[in-house]
Amino acid sequence: MATPENHEDPNERPPVIGPEHDEGQGPRRRDFLNIAAVAFAGVGGAAVLIPLVNQMNPSADVLALASIEVDISKIESGSGIKVSWRKQPVFVRNLTPKEIAEADAVPVSSLRDPETLEQRTKPGHKNWLITLGVCTHLGCVPLGISPEENRGPYGGYFCPCHGSQYDTAARIRGGPAPKNLFVPEYAFKSPTTVQIG
Repeated sequence: MATPENHEDPNERPPVIGPEHDEGQGPRRRDFLNIAAVAFAGVGGAAVLIPLVNQMNPSADVLALASIEVDISKIESGSGIKVSWRKQPVFVRNLTPKEIAEADAVPVSSLRDPETLEQRTKPGHKNWLITLGVCTHLGCVPLGISPEENRGPYGGYFCPCHGSQYDTAARIRGGPAPKNLFVPEYAFKSPTTVQIG
């Protein structure tokens, strides 16, 4: 007579051990295919994104205009030059001691856009005023970079479009312009060379 421990049921099947139960056998073919597909998609995505992102970089001609060097050795006191930077005019003006004194004599509290001449120039180079030559009202180019041009009642710049008047520190003193002429980033590379931008 068979004991219960040895009794085998003919209807009972042995447990099936499938791939999910393979222990200790390492990666399977399906795992390799999944990893290969993800890696292929990643490389393909990078191949598409790199040119897309690269085309958004500035072109060589734009990078060349990012900064310019200006020779200031020939600009006489009381005069200035107009240069182009990023397709905008920039005024580089060599102020006279009289023009500096006039700018310093103005009470800052009386200005629409309060700034001192020291804030608008570099230390040790107070006579060099560098501003964008674009009126802050509607973007016209003011007159006054050379002594022969109309500099307005404050001796700085005069905008012929709507009558904005700037003083010798290019600060707004009259007319509709709300702000002073903008001072771009610049640095003196030598006593006779200025880098703008």
